[in-house]
Amino acid sequence: MIIFKKSQDIKDYILREKTLGHKPGFIPTMGALHAGHLSLIAKARANKMLLICSIFVNPTQFNDKNDFEKYPVTIEADIEMLENAGCDVLFLPSVDEIYPGGPEKAKGYDFGYLDTILEGAQRPGHFHGVGQVVARLLEIVQPHTLYLGQKDYQQCLVLRKLTELMGLKELKVEICPTVREADGLAMSSRNRRLTESQRAIAGLIYQCLVSIESKQHAGDFSVVKKECEDIMKAKGMTPEYVALADAHDLTILENYDADRPMVALIAARIGEIRLIDNILVERH
Repeated sequence: MIIFKKSQDIKDYILREKTLGHKPGFIPTMGALHAGHLSLIAKARANKMLLICSIFVNPTQFNDKNDFEKYPVTIEADIEMLENAGCDVLFLPSVDEIYPGGPEKAKGYDFGYLDTILEGAQRPGHFHGVGQVVARLLEIVQPHTLYLGQKDYQQCLVLRKLTELMGLKELKVEICPTVREADGLAMSSRNRRLTESQRAIAGLIYQCLVSIESKQHAGDFSVVKKECEDIMKAKGMTPEYVALADAHDLTILENYDADRPMVALIAARIGEIRLIDNILVERH
């Protein structure tokens, strides 16, 4: 695996590889890697991509300074994991390399409705920061395919919108299924911050999502939503939202709608740790 720290160096390398017929597959990460990231790598390898990962903890997407300061940094373990997984290239830039004129000078993008609901409402400025860093990374890497994990469903739609706003019509965005622990908890870098007792109840989020899907024929989402909120509160969680939305554009749905593809989404806090998850509501 080759490690680059300078944007011009990795640009030159990828350009040479492209002339040899190699197609770059890109996985942007903030490190603290886990099996969810490895599943994206496996997908890119199966597609015979020139496999490029980046690790960059982006300061502009944290609306909570405390969250940024406590975000786990495990760079040596991450490098070893990427090498063992067969990653070809790792981009490990500094803040100055990503934001040469400073973060405040980086171009911003307007994601409209997607930035006003759910994660956009709970974390003001978050998607602005995500758009800034991913736009910059896409300019540098210029990949054939961008691999994303479904766990961050709203972010996936935001980044798909970003590629449209950037005019990247040839760029393929591949959203890969969420990888879960045995109890259903979606794998996340934040999970390692959970205490043993917090971890014991964290799988409840997935159980609630499964309940939302299984009760779609009952036809009253408001009842199921309240059940989920009450169960989480009883276990000591603080639910931020329990939502049902159109899977294509995240239009919030008041009730189940058999004529639309649906996604159920939950955000909840366990102590100071904030977890999010979702599942596509399959029609039965």
